[in-house]
Amino acid sequence: METGQPVAYQGQVQIYTGNGKGKTTAALGLALRALGRGLKVCFFQFIKGGGPYGEHLIAERLQPGFTIISTGRPGWVRPETLAEDRSLAQQALQQAQDLLNSGSYDLFICDELLGAIRFGLIDLEQALELIRNKPERVELVLTGRNADEQLLQAADLVTEMREIKHYYQNGLPARIGIEM
Repeated sequence: METGQPVAYQGQVQIYTGNGKGKTTAALGLALRALGRGLKVCFFQFIKGGGPYGEHLIAERLQPGFTIISTGRPGWVRPETLAEDRSLAQQALQQAQDLLNSGSYDLFICDELLGAIRFGLIDLEQALELIRNKPERVELVLTGRNADEQLLQAADLVTEMREIKHYYQNGLPARIGIEM
């Protein structure tokens, strides 16, 4: 095979992590590329029960190839809501596992799964099991800050978004269409 030639693929595991902006956006960009090639995409969001976000508003127009599912409670994970948040995240993980293994998708994105791990809503071992049990042909993407070293080792591609400068530091709030 010549270098640079596209090939039929075996699904890989990608992680987009780091403290910089752009992890969800990069995953959405990959989803858009996949949709353009006729692949079926599931964009499964953990701990993002609020919204609507811009990706929710465009999702209907990207049918039938694009499915977006948001799970969790609106608002931030807080000590007083931790039990409810964990219960919702565990239900979401089961739903994600079922959809991942359904044979319906070529690209499966678990947006903010790493955040759910960081907050203790999903156990690291559960995420590693998701990777180990993914169907061979499905591309699996995990996003969120602070990816554990074991997840980095289990992945085939890891991209770190590193914040160098951010306008939030100057008090600019999230903007519709850019951050949400």
